Amino acid sequence: MSGLIHRILELPGGLVLVITGLVVFAEDALFVGFVIPGETVALLAGAAAKLGHVSLAGVLIVVIVAAIVGDTVGYEIGRHVGPRVLQWKILKKRRKRLDDAQDFLARRGGSAIFLGRWVAFFRAVMPALAGTARMRYPKFLAYNAAGGVAWGAAVVLLGYAAGASYAKVEKTFGRDAAFVVLAIVIVAVIVWRVQKHRAERRSDAGDRS
Repeated sequence: MSGLIHRILELPGGLVLVITGLVVFAEDALFVGFVIPGETVALLAGAAAKLGHVSLAGVLIVVIVAAIVGDTVGYEIGRHVGPRVLQWKILKKRRKRLDDAQDFLARRGGSAIFLGRWVAFFRAVMPALAGTARMRYPKFLAYNAAGGVAWGAAVVLLGYAAGASYAKVEKTFGRDAAFVVLAIVIVAVIVWRVQKHRAERRSDAGDRS
């Protein structure tokens, strides 16, 4: 993690924006949110903005647009070749979670698009599932845009706040210590999200039983 932080924070501002946009887009469009760390890269881009390496407004725009466009591409892929996509080996290995996502979409409709954005696996597969289920595109776009704006702003600004801690520690203790602090903050956020998702899944399982 510290190596990833070091590499991203040392990149030129323009390259930070390009890499961040591509990773967030790929996470949503190519159904690999459980492999590609879109949320982590967006956090680091926010931290880079706080350190003055890149514009905060630029990071916000790139992350939000990439999230919305990525979901739209995922939706179109699901609408046109959804059944084939669902048979991909990478998804077959996660059949239980895929079934949970389909059930969540069936129960919650459009709100599942918004809420699913906050969980990595759901963020990756929900657009394609919505397309496969033939959800009306205007409805999908409304929830997709709302989720993209809320998630993008929250993650980037959280990274921006973490960058403030990074700057203080770097000034007092040096860069290596600052990398460690930022890594701890980001890992803590990821662990919190994973634990929250697991608790929600256990709660849903209890409700169904």
